[in-house]
Amino acid sequence: MGVPVLILGESGSGKSASLRNFSPEEVGIFNVAGKPLPFRKKLPSVNTSDYNAIKHGIAKRTRKTYVIDDAQYLMCFESFAKAKESGYGKYTDMALHFYDLVQFVIQQTAPDVIVYFLQHTEQDGNTGKIKAKTLGKMLDSQLTLEGLFSIVLLCDANERGHFFQTQSNGYTTCKSPMEMLPPTMENDLKAVDTAIRDYYEMNKKETENHDSQA
Repeated sequence: MGVPVLILGESGSGKSASLRNFSPEEVGIFNVAGKPLPFRKKLPSVNTSDYNAIKHGIAKRTRKTYVIDDAQYLMCFESFAKAKESGYGKYTDMALHFYDLVQFVIQQTAPDVIVYFLQHTEQDGNTGKIKAKTLGKMLDSQLTLEGLFSIVLLCDANERGHFFQTQSNGYTTCKSPMEMLPPTMENDLKAVDTAIRDYYEMNKKETENHDSQA
């Protein structure tokens, strides 16, 4: 059972930059929007917005950490493709496709796999909370995105630098298990990855899984 993690933030808040401390052997990136990474280090990346291609890439198990960069464009590009379709059903389909991808990570990957979904944010017009950006109320009525994840981090930038917020202050939807992460930390996804693996004893699970197959 793998672990999906949602990383939220406005454009320029440091979502993609948080990948900078991974080595090429550690991470695989699915670049939905096809944009270059904001640092010089070369990390393995595939440009695709196809759900099945992403599932197939993760299923290969060439890495233990995967990133879906600009994941909101999975729904956005599907919406463009269905723009001429009428009816409410297309919003149900778009919600279902994203839901199925998250469930694939949870149910069909090894227990030492983490998949990070990098997503833009928007402000909820009713509550004022900062939340994951979707395609609007019709899709939100089908799917509460943050509800699919146990770990939701929010990128924050100010004059001191770029940070992750790991717990809600009442105006965000970020969350993380107790004592896993400090309330605020540098936007270093490699450090987050290490903390998650330590908290869930993933290295131990990997050893136990290997022994059971021996």
